[in-house]
Amino acid sequence: MSTVYKAQTFNLSSLNGISDGTLAMHFKLYEGYVTNTNTLNDQIAELAKGEIGAKEMPVYSELTRRLGFEYNGMVLHEWYFGNLKSGGSGDPDTSSAFYKAAEASFGSYENWKKNFVTVGKMRGVGWAATYLDPVNGNLSNHWINLHETGNIAGFAPILIMDVWEHAFIRDYAPAERPKYIEAFFSNINWAAADERLVKGGAARPAVI
Repeated sequence: MSTVYKAQTFNLSSLNGISDGTLAMHFKLYEGYVTNTNTLNDQIAELAKGEIGAKEMPVYSELTRRLGFEYNGMVLHEWYFGNLKSGGSGDPDTSSAFYKAAEASFGSYENWKKNFVTVGKMRGVGWAATYLDPVNGNLSNHWINLHETGNIAGFAPILIMDVWEHAFIRDYAPAERPKYIEAFFSNINWAAADERLVKGGAARPAVI
């Protein structure tokens, strides 16, 4: 309970199709998740110093449930920003670890991409995520709803795309989400996805 999380910095200026103004707003939102995670951990720790009886349980329960939302909001943003870079190549090199894993799991990279984009276009706010199953080495695509809902237990995140409207509303109308997804693909840091794949998942947040 003594862990304090620190907001990471990401140099992502001049992305293709995602403005610096959107990024500035998005970074502030992310910093809020970091702050709220630390605050909730402090509040839960303070309550835990005493006996959690019937009177304290409603507050304790709400804080604990809220922590899942805030913590996953923090981590998902770090993975999202971490798999972006200025001057992306669009699609990965055919010799890359990700490309080969997509072929092995979906029959072809094109099949993986079509499936991932379709997940991203689903109605509602949330995240599109490619996970690695550590048991069989397969990739699979999933929809994450309210940060903590839809994460697959034990699976390792490889590629994360934020499709909450705050990720693109300054640049695209809500109905133009497909254009944002195209912009996202043009800025993917495939080296980061390869590294996560080789390591069996993304790194945990930095702590001090």
